Parts: sequence; structure tokens; C-alpha cells
Amino acid sequence: MSVPAPVPHLRRSLRRFDIMAMGVAAVVSFDVIGQIAAGGGQAVTWVAVLAVGFLLPYALLFAETGAAFPQEGGPYVWVDVAFGRLPAALTTMFYWVTNPVWLGGSLVFLAAEAWDGFVFPLGSGTAADYAFKLVFIWAAILTAVVSLRRGKWITTAGAAAKVLALAFFTATAVAYGVRHGFRGLAEAHFAPTATGFLALVPVLLFAYVGFEAPNAAGDEMLDPQHDVPVAIGVSGAIAAGCYLLPVAAILSAAPPGRVTGLGGFMDAAQLVFGIYGSWRGPLLTIAAVLFAVALLTQGSAWMIVADRMQAMAAADGGFFTRALGTFHPRLGTPVRMNLLSGVTATAFMVTAMHLAHGDAAAAFGVVLSVAITTLLLSYLAVIPALLALRLRHREVPRPYEVPFGTRGFTVAALLVYAWILLGSWVALFPGTLESALGIPYRFRTVWGVSRLTFETFTLSTVGLLLVVGAAGYVSQHVRARPGGGRRG
Repeated sequence: MSVPAPVPHLRRSLRRFDIMAMGVAAVVSFDVIGQIAAGGGQAVTWVAVLAVGFLLPYALLFAETGAAFPQEGGPYVWVDVAFGRLPAALTTMFYWVTNPVWLGGSLVFLAAEAWDGFVFPLGSGTAADYAFKLVFIWAAILTAVVSLRRGKWITTAGAAAKVLALAFFTATAVAYGVRHGFRGLAEAHFAPTATGFLALVPVLLFAYVGFEAPNAAGDEMLDPQHDVPVAIGVSGAIAAGCYLLPVAAILSAAPPGRVTGLGGFMDAAQLVFGIYGSWRGPLLTIAAVLFAVALLTQGSAWMIVADRMQAMAAADGGFFTRALGTFHPRLGTPVRMNLLSGVTATAFMVTAMHLAHGDAAAAFGVVLSVAITTLLLSYLAVIPALLALRLRHREVPRPYEVPFGTRGFTVAALLVYAWILLGSWVALFPGTLESALGIPYRFRTVWGVSRLTFETFTLSTVGLLLVVGAAGYVSQHVRARPGGGRRG
């Protein structure tokens, strides 16, 4: 078995708690809570269904693989060992680019909306709006640039703030319901429908994936063989609770139709914080600031791991120049890749601002869909790679194993892959399955833009990534020496 050469200058500093906190910081997504809650009462039903039907087998797969193959680069190494450098390079391209797209799209739009509404007016498309978004993006990038032994505390603080904020909001919503009645729950419809399922499945899959992300820093973990499975299990349980309880809380307080993807969480907070009387305004301002900071640390957590994956691909000969895979000798971070992510996020932010002509809600929805699409498409190679590693490399010690051995692993992989296929199709071609099932679907009403605009933006992004990823591989392949930069 051949794996990429180890990276010099790395220090092992990630303990079990750090891995768990990084998973929570990356996976618990404030930006999708409102999007999920907009699905109404059945959103609670589908959150619970996918927690059992998708999150559980998904966590089992990555707990075993992450402990057995803990090399720096995580999913890049797994696909590389299973299928070769070209599939690994293309997969990592999609996995990596999701994060600058997400940072420069939905995260920064959501943070700006909260800041504009509750802290300081920014306007839409103004100099203040652009300035806020640029500061947000580059603050997240700089957090990823600092050494991991320091940067991990920023993401850990963000994870703690996120969990505490969600717990405080949920408790406040319960208190609001006790005082005013749980009108939202009384009017919500929890019975699952095909329409609700197809609308929610890509968002829920996006919300639940990513627990393997800390493995991108595998060579910086103290004891990955024993810590990764436990960290994934704990962070997965926390994530399920952090989606299920706040979504139920939002629905209990907000009247049907009031919750939106862009303003969902803060809109609901504005409503339930009314129980605090004259303290409502200051508390909302504090909540908005913490909300923006939590979004920022969420983006930086993903940058920390995704930039390491893409840097490993570059260092291994899979992305343009090996210089992009250089880790700073003192910081131990891929600074050049971090800066490339910042430039990409900035470019995507500007593009999204012009996409919907100042309509922040439409831009948020479309850009979030692009991020969902690119991330889910990356798993189309990652999941089969896990199964290939299980079948072809049984000699590798596995400190943790999926129940029922190879048979259990295979069933879990097939189940997860079926979910990923479905989510990828629905994210890439929304409304097509509804049409096939005879379900009415008004595209512009749902997305705020025409189907032509949506598909042009989405498919062009996917096509461009394939071209860039292939060009990055070919450019290095032409110059590469056989066997250079690898070890057996």
C-alpha cells in the first residue's frame, strides 16, 4: 500500500476533546437550521429519520476508516489508495472548493443579514456590506493560517458558543411556549410527505456529513486510532441534538410560513426573546454578534481541514504545483492553500452578490445549493473508497470495527451511498423528481431565480471544477517523476 509522503514540520497537538470539538464546530451549521425549519413540522420527522437511517451508518463507516487510516489528508489518502491519484485529486477538488464557496456564500450572507438587522445597518450591496463580508472571509482564513495548536482553541470556543447559544435559544423558546402556548407546534404537520422529503433531503445530508473532516489533520492527532471513533460518536450525537431540538423550538414559536432559510434562526430569536421585556434588544444584539462569530469559526474549522486535504493533493502531484502543498515550517499550516481559499471565497462572494441583483435571500439559497452539490458529489468517490479499503486491505489493523464485520460495513456503505446519490441528484436538478412523481413545483417561487439561471450557475460551477481539477492533475503529471514524493 502506497500513501503520500509524510509532511515535515507537523506537531501532534489534537487530543480526543479537540477532535470532537472540531467536528462539532464544522458540522453543526447555523446556516442550515433555518433552511431545515422552513420545511415545517415534518422537518422534525425527517431530521430524526435521517439521524438513524443515514447519520448512524455514516458515522460507523468513518469511525472505522479514520482509525485504521489516520494519515494527514484523510479522504484524499483514502481515495488515492483505493482508486489512484486522479480520482483522489478530483474528489478532493470538490470537497475543498465547497468550503470557500460556502464561506463566501451562505455563511457570509447569513452573518451579514444578522449584523444588518440586529447590530449595525449595512444595507445591501453598499460599501459597508462589502467591507463586512471581506472582513468576515479573511478573519476565517487567518484563523486557519495560525498554528493548529493555537487555532484549535478558536474553533473549540466557536463550538462551545454554538452549543450554548442553541441550548439557550431552545430553553427560551420553551419558556415562550409555556407563557403564550405552543401555537407553532399545534399548527405544524409532522406527517412526512414526498414533497417535504425531496425538499429537505439534500440540506439534511449536508447538515450531517463532515465528521471525517478532522482526519485531514491525522498526523497532528496524538492517538487517532483510539480517539477518532469516540470523537465521531460523541460529536455525531451532539450534532443530531443540535439540529432536532432547535428546529422543534423554532417551529413551536414561529407561525407557519414565517421561518425562512436566510433569517430563520434570528427571526425566531427575535420572537421568543420577547419574554425578556426591555432586555430583548440588547440580548438580540449579543445573540447576533455570537451568531456571526459562530458562523466565522464554523467556516474556519472547515478551512483548517479542507485546505490540508487540498495541500496534500498538491504535494502528492495532484493539483498544479507542489508549492501549493507546502506547509509553513513554523506554523505547520498550508499557508498558500489558505490564501487561495480566501481568494476563491472572495470571488464567489462577489459573484453571488451580482447573481441575484441584491436579493440576499435568493443568493443565499442558490449558493447554499451549490455548496451542498459540490460536497455531496465528493462523497460519490469517498464512500466506495472506504469499502474498497475494507475489502482490499484487511491486513491493516482496525482498532474499531463496524458491527458484523465486512458484511455490516458493506450494508452501511451501500445505504449511505444510496442517500448520497439521491441527495446529489435533488441538489443538482431540483424539481425533476417532483415532476416525475406528478408533484407541482414552482421553481422561481422556491429559489427566487429562474431554472435557467440556477442550472447555469450550478452546472457551470461543477463543470469548471472538473476542468480545473483535471488541469491541475495533468499539469503535475506531465512534469512528475515516476514514484516521486511517495513512500511505500
